[in-house]
Order: sequence, then structure tokens, then C-alpha cells
Amino acid sequence: MLDDTEITAAEPLDSETLAESVFRRIQAAIVRGEIAPGSKISEPELARTYGISRGPLREAIHRLEGQRLLVRVPHVGARVVALSHAELIELYEIRESLEGMACRLAAERMTQGEIDELRRLLDTHERDEAFQAGRGYYQQEGDFDFHYRIIQGSGNQTLTKMLCGELYQLVRMYRLQFSSVPNRPRQAFNEHHRILDAIADRDGELAELLMRRHIGASKRNIERHYQGALANPSKTRGES
Repeated sequence: MLDDTEITAAEPLDSETLAESVFRRIQAAIVRGEIAPGSKISEPELARTYGISRGPLREAIHRLEGQRLLVRVPHVGARVVALSHAELIELYEIRESLEGMACRLAAERMTQGEIDELRRLLDTHERDEAFQAGRGYYQQEGDFDFHYRIIQGSGNQTLTKMLCGELYQLVRMYRLQFSSVPNRPRQAFNEHHRILDAIADRDGELAELLMRRHIGASKRNIERHYQGALANPSKTRGES
């Protein structure tokens, strides 16, 4: 199921380190779509794949449930999350509102040094091979993620806990799944620059408006994808 190198019992890792390593690897496989949405999670299969005991594996699965990447289905067990169209639109509506707020607060609270670092981050994104080839705008997670850095820059701990904690990997999963509509990567990159310019100008109202429009455009791409999929199941997915 996974192409990662197995962790073997011979490696000098304690159970806590094993659980963390397996958690990160399964998390990455789910977010990248290597374990498909809706897939049933088999503990014996994963234990064999990674060469570990069920204890560390169950700890990793429990953490993935906390991130909403896995859901527990009665009489079935754990499955990879597969949001319905309506649930996915609701998730993007939440993003549109809360990340817009984060932008407004970031314009008020980010230091000049943080803004300069964010501009350097966009320069790094522009040099990405996939972006240069027009294949997509694939962002790494955490501090390498433009959205993550703005949320952190809002200075609002409750907002950060929601968007960079419990919802982050779920959102990232769908951002990566909808990331390669022609022309959208460059458009999204340009939108990021305009959002950053508004933050740098300390124009919180404009920054919030631009972020809401940015996420709204992604939401419309998802709508178009679902509409197109009804007529053409092989339709290319859109950026989010």
C-alpha cells in the first residue's frame, strides 16, 4: 500500500519514537492521497508494513483521528476521511471566514521581519520545479506554507489552534487534491503576493477581502470539479 521504507524492530527506536515516526508517515500518505479517501485502515496490514507492534500503531491512529484524517465507523473500524461535496464546501466556507480574519489581524500584528520572511517564502515557492513547469502550486507544510504563516502571524491563539492544529492536515489534504487546474497555480501565486502587499501596507480590511476572494476562488474550482465530474469522471482537479 505504501512505498516508504519499513521501520524494523532492529532499529534503536523506543515506542514513543516509533509512534511518532509511523504517525508522520501515515499522515503524509493520507494527505498526499497515497492512501485513498474512504480506505479502510487495517491495523494488521499497517503493523506488517511498518514492522511495528500494535501499541505504537494504535497511538498513531488515535492521533490521526484527532486530526480528522481518520474517522471511526461503527462496526467497520477506522477509515480515511472522505468528505462529501457539501462537507467540503462547508470546510472552505470556514476557511474563507477565519483565514480572512487571520489576514486582517496579521496586517495589524506581524512584525516587519515576519513580513520580510514571508516575502522570501514566496520567492522560494516561485522557484519550485513543479510550479515553474506549471504542474501545480504544491506547498510544503508548516513554516513553508503561506497560509500557515499568516495564521501564525495573526497572534490569535484560538484561531491558530483551530486552523494550524485540528483542521490543518484535513484542509491541506484537500488543498493538495485540488492543485493543478491550468493557469490556477500562477493565479494563486499572484493572489498570495497581493495579500502580502496588503499586509505589508497594514491594510487589514483589504488583506481580509483578498484572502476571502482567494479562498472563494478555490471553492468555486471545487464546485466546477464536482459539476464536471458528473459529465466526465476523468476531469482534472482544480487548485485550492
